[in-house]
Amino acid sequence: MAKTGSKKKGKKLQTRARQPSSLSEQRVANRVRSLAEPLCASEGLELVHVEFQREAGGRVLRLYIDKAGGIKLDDCVNVSREMGDILDVALDQVGPYRLEVTSPGVNRPLARKRDFERFKEKRVKIKTKRPINGQKTFRGVLLGISGEQVNLKIEQQIVAITYGDISKAQLAE
Repeated sequence: MAKTGSKKKGKKLQTRARQPSSLSEQRVANRVRSLAEPLCASEGLELVHVEFQREAGGRVLRLYIDKAGGIKLDDCVNVSREMGDILDVALDQVGPYRLEVTSPGVNRPLARKRDFERFKEKRVKIKTKRPINGQKTFRGVLLGISGEQVNLKIEQQIVAITYGDISKAQLAE
């Protein structure tokens, strides 16, 4: 669906494509995760995180992979080739996007509940979907997860963030 706007004095109509909702982007990411996890597991890799988002150069589908001892360029190339073939069939209705397969790096995304336990005592940055005590960005030491509550130590305070309220979390330097 297109959104149309006009300027005064008879200038041309400008048409802007409607931005896909974050919900549809999340659906694509979830579908890709379900396809990529078995592939990564068969290659001895961990699928860390999947992102599908609009960036300056267009839409990007980014897969973060890892393995004990770290990944090599060949790991990224192999997953990219194999996933490219799978996604050509599975995502034919999505439109154009760029596939990137990469290492999680030092600012590794934390996407699953087990990540919040695995990286206990590490410094993290968490962004929330809605403000908590007037703020949406938190930096501190991860204390782990208990049920649905991610616990974070910020200075001398403990902040509990509901897992479902987290929009983005990553390790911080």
